[in-house]
Order: sequence, then structure tokens, then C-alpha cells
Amino acid sequence: MARCCACAGPDADRARAQLAALAGTALAGAAPDPSALTALIPGEPGFATGPFTLDGVTAVGEVTLHNRTGLLTALADAGAPAPDGCPDGELLLRLWRRLGADGVRQADGLFVLAVVDGADLVLIRDHVGARTVFYARADGCWAASTSLRSLRHWPALGTGVNLAAVRSFLTFAYLPGEETLLRGVHEALPGRILRLTADGSVHQEQYWEPAELLPAPGDTPPPAEFARQLRLLLEQATARRLPGGEDVAVLLSGGVDSSLVTALAARLHSHPVRTYSISFGDELPDELGYSGLVARHCGTDHRVLTVSGAEVAARLADTVALLDSPVGDPLTVPNLMLAEAVAGDGIRVSLNGEGGDPVFGGPKNLPMLVHEMHRDDPAPEARAEAYLRSYRKCYEDLPRLLTPAALRALEAEPAPRRFVAPYLTPGPMHALLNQLLHCNLRTKGAHHILTKVERLTASQGVQGRSPLFDRQVIDHAFATPPTLKLHGTVEKWVLKEAVRDLLPDTVTDRPKSGMRVPVQQWLRGPLRDLSGELLLGRQARERGLVRPDTVRTWMRREGTLLPRQGGKLWLVLTLELWLRSYDL
Repeated sequence: MARCCACAGPDADRARAQLAALAGTALAGAAPDPSALTALIPGEPGFATGPFTLDGVTAVGEVTLHNRTGLLTALADAGAPAPDGCPDGELLLRLWRRLGADGVRQADGLFVLAVVDGADLVLIRDHVGARTVFYARADGCWAASTSLRSLRHWPALGTGVNLAAVRSFLTFAYLPGEETLLRGVHEALPGRILRLTADGSVHQEQYWEPAELLPAPGDTPPPAEFARQLRLLLEQATARRLPGGEDVAVLLSGGVDSSLVTALAARLHSHPVRTYSISFGDELPDELGYSGLVARHCGTDHRVLTVSGAEVAARLADTVALLDSPVGDPLTVPNLMLAEAVAGDGIRVSLNGEGGDPVFGGPKNLPMLVHEMHRDDPAPEARAEAYLRSYRKCYEDLPRLLTPAALRALEAEPAPRRFVAPYLTPGPMHALLNQLLHCNLRTKGAHHILTKVERLTASQGVQGRSPLFDRQVIDHAFATPPTLKLHGTVEKWVLKEAVRDLLPDTVTDRPKSGMRVPVQQWLRGPLRDLSGELLLGRQARERGLVRPDTVRTWMRREGTLLPRQGGKLWLVLTLELWLRSYDL
């Protein structure tokens, strides 16, 4: 288990020594040129390999490709066949060197590749953002790593808290773009190839972005044809992600998304499929009836993991520390415990149903659709503002949550709506639903859902794979008329129709309810003392970000809407734990 660092620039020799020291390991391979550095960082949760050298360039990365056969054929057809047994990282490097952006576009998988090309550093991130990479510049050198922590401790950087990112996190419950909580450190966006040059400039090439490719009026196929094509793509996406010759896990909530992945895996895999669900105790409402029904229907070996509030309290700090950027999702500890259970059963690959909502249109879009019916402000920024409010996190509480000093410092910073406004106007997408889905995919999908899955599963040596985030599935979704995704009052209609024969109607036609996480109970019980100690203690007060009086009000369950107080307090607690884990 390792993650990777890379460095380039005229002064890379000094950065080489610094990063090698903090990595605690010698550089892999032969000693590199003074202008280039590649290193593997042991003990960090990831799947780094390398370095690979080709045509005078050196690369290191975290690369898992699902369509090796097709990629090998593409290289052979281009007159540049890859050697037998070529590692995935080297294969991706060969695709980029021979075929450029088109070669990367053809790749299907989870990947980040850092390439040292002379004094330049090139970063390649997968289509949807399943894996992440961060970069920064100091002392005339570019450094990049899949580990934000390694950049945090790069002596040349001298970074601190990025206050604008604090506001973004409290608005979204994750960081939706290039920002990180470390000042001067950025995250590469998915579907992009970044060239960081020796003179300090950044050149970005977009090799893939979803586009609305709807059929012309009068040429629209019947709805059943869209469902039929989607079914074929779902089968192909699931089959490519199944591990050869071994059991596979599926994280099964009981909703239609994870249920259809379970059904497809059970039908397509030649080895046993094991399913895993979460329970928060018999006294709380859950979806175990549905997940158990699906497990029996599909013939899987099913296991239910019970998560107590005491376990969440005991493990929350360590779980938050595994994430490169905080995620204000109360399922983080349960997700980690699921990954531990999967790993404990000797399974290396787990599938999940993530992606159904941001790709096909789940209930999170309804507030925006209702708002649009009654909107009387035609200004483009009005839609972006409504989008932020629809999250119902801490956005509207910022004036009374952040300290006066923090608010003054933020006055010169651009507003958080800059992350969503470009998606919510006609461009690649014209239909409002597709604009919302595009926004959800590129913000929450890449910076919350996928990064959480990847880092928590990787910490246990397990690869989390998401068939519904498959690039071809996404392309098909944006070529499908919006009325077939939100069909009257039926959400994700085309997705449900594509798999109707695989699942009981009780599962396919049930309304989405989501996992009922007992955040309020945890904060009133096992997390109460921890929350008070952390959020009202000396270290938090001296940092000067949030107002203690507002935190006290929320802890007493007073003030704003009661059902949302727990979620807001959870965000502030997650932020505090993350900052402490990074010594900020």
C-alpha cells in the first residue's frame, strides 16, 4: 500500500531530498535527473506503482484500468505495441505518449498519473475523479502527490489554512473544485491533463466532459430503446469491474442503485458475490428488509454489520484523518467499517451503487426544480444562489457561525457560487435537469462520493469500483431525454426500466428514502462530550474560525431548524477533527 509523489522544475533536486525524507523511503528505481523526481510513499492508503520510464520521461501513479485488452489493441493498431505484462501505469503512459489526449480518453478505470517531462510536470486524472492528485509550487519547483499530507509537510511550501476553502466546506459539506484546505495547494480536476511548466504557468487540456447529445426532434427512439441500450452498457460496465477468478463484494443498501449492481454482479460473475449492509440498531428505521430481499433474490452471501454510536465516537478522528479533504458525511465511519469487513473476508474488490443520483436524477434535484417554477429573478447568479441554499448545510448560517475576523478576511474572496454557476447556464447542457446533473457529477460526484469511497476502501487494501459512474453510462445518460430520467414523478425512470427484470418490483418501484443515520442521537449521546471538548476548547478558540456561542446554541438544540442542527454540527466537528489531524 502506497501513494505517490512527483516533482519537476529547475530546483527539483532540493525538493527531491525534502520529499524523499518525509516519505521515509529511498526513491524507487535509479537515481533520477536533478530536474525530475518520482517517489512512492509507504503506509498511505493507495495503489501507487512505478516509476515507469519511456521516451525520456518518467511517471509514477495510482492506475487501475478496466479495459486493458482494448487499450493494448489501440496501441498495436497505432504501431506502438506494449510489451506483454505491461503494468497499468506504464500502459497509460504509453497511451498518452503515443495517442495523446485521445489515448487517455479511451482508458476506462481509476487513475492518476504524474509524468516528469523535462522540467515540466504533467498530471493526468481519470474521467470522473475516482482518484485524486494535488499539486503546489515552491522554490521554483512543482510538486504533486496523491497524498495531501505529504505536501502539507513539504518544508519549502510553508502552507496554512485556506480560509476560502473553510467557507466552501461549510457550504457544501465537501470541497467542490480545485480548492484544498491548504493554502497554495490545488486539486487537479477530473477529465483533465495538466502541464505544470518550469516558468510556473499551468496549461490545462480537457480530454473528456459530459455533453448533452440529445436526438433531433422527430428522430427520438422509443423509450424502451433507451432502456435497452442502457442495460447493455450497465452489463458491460459491471463486467469490466469484476475481478477475475475471485469473489467480489457489493455494498448493498437496499436502494435501487446498489440492488441493480448486486443483481448484475450475481448474473455476470463466475465466482461468489458477497453483499454487505449496515444497521444502526433494531430501534431505528432501516432498509434491511429491502437489502435482505435483494440478497435472497440474487443468491448472495449476505452480511449485516451493526454500527453503534460508541464505535463512531471512538473511530471518528482516525477516519477523518484518512481523507485528503474533509467530507461532512456521517457515513464515513460506517463506510470504513464496511471496508474492514470486506478486507477481513479476504476480498480485494467491492462494487457499489454510487452514481445513480448524480447521473440519472435522484430526489436532491427536486428543490431546484420547484424553485425554477417560481423564480422571479432572471439573473444567472440567482439560480446558483438557490442551488447553494438547497444543500441546507451551513451556507445561510455563515454570518453567525464564522467569527467577525474570519468574515472580514473572506470579503475579498470570490463567493462559493463560482463552483456551480458555470454548470447552471446553457452550455454543454441546455435542459435544466441535465445542468443540475452535470453540476452534481462534477462537484459532489468527484469531490465527495468518489473520493470518500476510494480513500476509505483503499485504507484496507480494497478497491471500490462504481459501475454507475462508468464514462459510457454517463454519456448515454446525457444522450437520454430528461423526461425519461424524471418521468412525471418517477425519478431515474430509464435506469429502473433497464433493470426491471432483474429485481422485485417492491425494490424497483419503492421511493428513495436513503440511509437513516442517527446523527442527532450520536451528538446527544456518545459524541456529546467529544464535541464540546473539541469545538469549545482552547485550540478551536485560538484558531478563531467559528463562534463558540453559535456552537453552544446548536449543541443545546436551539435556534435554527432542529432537524438540520445535527448535520450542521457534524460539519463543524468534522472540520475541526480534520484540521487537527493536519496540525493546522
